[in-house]
Amino acid sequence: MSESLLSLALEAGFEHAALCDAAALESRADVRAMCAADKCHAYGKNWTCPPVCGTPDECGARMRCFASCLLVQTVGALEDDFDFEGMQALEKLHLERFHRLADTLRAREPGILCLGSGGCRICGTCAWPEPCRFPQRACSSMEAYGLLVSDVCKKAGLAYYYGKDTLAYTACYLFGTREGA
Repeated sequence: MSESLLSLALEAGFEHAALCDAAALESRADVRAMCAADKCHAYGKNWTCPPVCGTPDECGARMRCFASCLLVQTVGALEDDFDFEGMQALEKLHLERFHRLADTLRAREPGILCLGSGGCRICGTCAWPEPCRFPQRACSSMEAYGLLVSDVCKKAGLAYYYGKDTLAYTACYLFGTREGA
């Protein structure tokens, strides 16, 4: 099963993919506190962002129900530190890959938890506080769930930084029921 998941991730176009034990994931209040600064203008205005997506304890409890985590990365080269067009193009590519693989994995295991990079962008504008338009496809970010992405990468054996003038977008999928959960 694990080899087939890694193969699916690479077939979806991700440059890197790895598995780790979902029990090693920690929902950290300090990561969630960064969301409260509202730099993305989604705090309290999006179904998949804090505080609406749940407290760090609630998010941690959801993650503890799963046995495994598939971590995926889209990595690309930038012209320089100010290559915003390159950053946006890479983010768009990552989101396409992320949602395509999420749809594939949900068909195989309907209860999977998909955590992306950045807030949910399925809709141009979130319906909040009206009901979510796509609750089956909506995804919180890893940070919204309190995950420090660099720590998750380390636990999965993946790099977080790939060198000067590169950018990596990271996301994960939690799956498999953990015994006792």
